[in-house]
Amino acid sequence: MAATEGLVARVIGAEGAVVGERELPASVFGHDPRIPLLHQVVVAEQAAARSGTHSTKTRAEVAGGGAKPYRQKGTGNARQGSIRAPQYKGGGVVHGPKPRDHSQKVSKKMVRGALCDALSDRAQGSAVYILGDGALAAISAKAGAAVLGGAGFDASKVALVAGEGDVVAMKSLRNLPQVRIQSPGALLTSTVLSSDAVIFTESGFLKTVERLSGAEGGSSERA
Repeated sequence: MAATEGLVARVIGAEGAVVGERELPASVFGHDPRIPLLHQVVVAEQAAARSGTHSTKTRAEVAGGGAKPYRQKGTGNARQGSIRAPQYKGGGVVHGPKPRDHSQKVSKKMVRGALCDALSDRAQGSAVYILGDGALAAISAKAGAAVLGGAGFDASKVALVAGEGDVVAMKSLRNLPQVRIQSPGALLTSTVLSSDAVIFTESGFLKTVERLSGAEGGSSERA
């Protein structure tokens, strides 16, 4: 486990001003990122997101071609049995994709460990923030944009981790193009790694720490 001295989250107030700091728990934010684990989990998340509905027709599934195009001998051409053979235009596809499940098996311990590693990487880069209670008083996209702009996130990709009750924060920020909103229980490693900063609401922070501080995901054991 990495040294955790100085790992803090800056608390954002109205118009993006930094109004304080909060110490980050080492059980979640104090890990040495493991690149192979992060890679495996991110690939699994991307694979699970694939719909798997791609499909092509074989020569048996393409309509037509029931009759032999010309007689077997005497034409000077190669013998053919169907105009729906793969070498013909409009024919079937050889070894083409068929609908299938692309998901890959990764354990819960690996998923939690990778998410801790990703959050630790952002914490070590001073890119973890907490949205203070007074940052957004009412639902307002303009106020939400002002908060992010004041914090320096005008053109940065931001992951907002919000609880179910954080309606004001979610509705104020959901239409901003640089913001991706996720719940603590559905936060993905790939989302953290592809974001320049991670902003937690108060409840989002507490629930994320609760989720990852268990014996499997937040401990110092290696997956």
